Formats: sequence, structure tokens, C-alpha cells
Amino acid sequence: MTATPETGANLFPAGTVEPDYVLDEALGTDAAGAFESVSEADREHWMRARAFVQEDLLPVIAGHWDNSEYSLDLVRRLGELDLLRDGVAVDGYPEMSKTAAGLISMELSRGDGSIATVSGVQGGLAMRSIAMCGSEEQRQRWLPRMATGELLGAFALTEPTHGSDSVSLETRATRVDGGWLLNGEKKWIGNGSMGGITVVWARSDEDGQVRGFVVPQESEGYTGTTIRGKLALRAIHQAHLRFEDVFVPEENALPAARSFKDTAAVLFATRVSVAWGAVGHAQACYETAVQYAAQRVQFGRPLAASQIVQERLARMLSELTQIQLLVARMTEREESGTLTGEQASLAKYTSTRTARSIAANARDLMGGNGILIEHRVARHFADIEALHTYEGTETMQALIIGRSITGLSAFA
Repeated sequence: MTATPETGANLFPAGTVEPDYVLDEALGTDAAGAFESVSEADREHWMRARAFVQEDLLPVIAGHWDNSEYSLDLVRRLGELDLLRDGVAVDGYPEMSKTAAGLISMELSRGDGSIATVSGVQGGLAMRSIAMCGSEEQRQRWLPRMATGELLGAFALTEPTHGSDSVSLETRATRVDGGWLLNGEKKWIGNGSMGGITVVWARSDEDGQVRGFVVPQESEGYTGTTIRGKLALRAIHQAHLRFEDVFVPEENALPAARSFKDTAAVLFATRVSVAWGAVGHAQACYETAVQYAAQRVQFGRPLAASQIVQERLARMLSELTQIQLLVARMTEREESGTLTGEQASLAKYTSTRTARSIAANARDLMGGNGILIEHRVARHFADIEALHTYEGTETMQALIIGRSITGLSAFA
């Protein structure tokens, strides 16, 4: 029998055709008003990021994520909208507060973890390293082009055999006439194989201290191999780097990067941003679950009419609200210069753990549909696993917090 306008409806009994769910509306969830008093300037940055997510990102990102495609068009769009620099000061750009940078990180993460990581790597790590440790000439040479996305930046600290123990890095820097030679390997380096510049942290043969260098990726002896087979952050490329007698001219050595303390200062400045990202992922999962529960009909009524579903949504909202308040308060401390390393670790530790819980609950609430990439939650669920690990694993954050509680170090 051939379906016709008159007979087609009879081929599909009532209830057998699943609706096209609309799950990507921005609900602006803020039950405790954690962000309602942000300044107009901060809100303008925030809403610009939200518009990018709704108009540019969400219509295409599921396909990019599924196919492991890194969209440089999206990166350039981030640059056009001034969403790449994570608050780093660049001549010609308006001031961006810590709160504004956090809200941008939250919104980009609500859209997609890979794109949020692009901003975190480009602005939070690579640009911030140059801004904090570079000379004025170096800042002028690189930062403006990085802010637009014309020049991609990478931050090379982690090594194949030194992940959490990054202070023990073994990549070597040997002084030679006119500069330095770098030898060693790095791993999990976002943007490291994309043809831009890489901020490389290496141990000097002169005094054993960690130094920072800006290395063009086309340098002879520099090899960046994109890591394949990832189950998270699939829409950004991370690389395994190898340095074989890579020459770095003296003018590319960062003058204020002379010990691991300088490296740690850059990392400290980004830790709360990671917590903001976790809030964005958690919000995406919660809001997707809310929209799905309203549209999915089971047992003759929407899921949202079930007691157990309402309890789950209430639990997710409770957890989301807690980490929203946490990052807002920790950012207030960061703005005032009173944030401690232990507090930054607490923010990262709590937010990523809680985001994992919310994502797991949302995935389960959505049943089989919860594992489909097009329905958002599975993608965020996977990406949270990467967020939970990078810039300090849960264990490392717990040891920092534990040391502050007990006064005793348990790192070794």
C-alpha cells in the first residue's frame, strides 16, 4: 500500500511517531539570583556570548563534535565577537572583568565544551602567559592577532610522563648563540597542531629552573601530531608535541617566566574559569532535561507530570544553584585580590564533581534518547569528564584542599 495524503496517517498509529524535540532554548536558569546584579558591562559580554551560542554554535556543533571537526570558522567568529581573550588586557579592546570572563566561559560551555576550551586555551592560557610573563614588545607582537583568532595559540606544559606532576617536567632548554634549543615532548596540547604559536615551558640547563618560550609551530624540529580517538572535546584538536633541537631566538623567551612559580601563577588565574565552565555544562544538562520532560509523553502524560521526574529536576536545580553561587562568590574574591589557591581549588573540585552528578541524572532521565549526540546531554556528559581532569585532577585539587584543612602535605 502506498501512502497518500489521504491514507498516510493510517500507516502510523497514534503515538508511534516521535516528535521533534526542541531542547536547546536558553532558559537563563538562576534560581538564587546569583548573577542578577552583574554590571551592565559584564551583562553585555554575557549576552554577546549567549547570542553566539544560540545563533552560531548550537545549529552546527553536534555535527562537528560527532565528526571530530575543529571549525576555524567558529574560532574566527569568537574573535569577531571578542570572546577569545578570557579577560586578558589587549590594546584597543574594552576592559573585561573576571566576572565577565567567567560568564563568557559559562555560556560557551553551555553551548559546547570544545568551543569553551578553545577560549580557555587561546585566552586563558596562551595569551595570559604572554600578558603576564612577556615583554611589552612581545605583547604587542602577538596578543592583538590572538584576540581576533587570526593567530592560534597553544600552551605546552603537560608531558606524556608528567601529567599531574607537571612541576617535574623534563623538556630541556639549552642556551646557544642567539637563543635556545628545545628538546622533549608534550601531550594534550590544545591548538598544538594547528599552525600558530605555542608557549612552551621547559627546564633550563643553566640553572634547572622552568622557563617559558614562544615557539612558532612551523619551526624546524617542531612536530605536532593531532591526538585521535577521543571520547570528549571532539570538536577541538589536541596534540602530542615533539621538540628536536628546536631553535628559539632570545626575543621569543618570556623574560618574566623564570621559575615554575610563574607557570603556576598562570594556572591559578584560570582555575576559577574552569569552575565557571562546569557550571555552564551543568546548566545545559539541567535545561535540556527540563525541556525534554515537558515534551516527552509516557504513560499518557508528559514526563514532567511524574513525581519522580519533578524530584530529579528539583535535585538538579538545587545542585546547579549551589555551584552558581560558589563561582559567583569566588570570582568576587578574585576581583578583590583575596582569592587563595585553596579556594580556587575548592571551586574547581566542587563544580566539576557537581556537574558530573547533574549530567548523569539528566542522561538517565532522558532514557535512551539521553545517549544521542543531537540531544546535547551525552555530549556534555562526555566533555565534563575532560573538564574534571584538566588543569588539575580531582585528586590534586583534593590534596590542595586537604593540606589547607590539616596543615599537612600528602602529595608524596
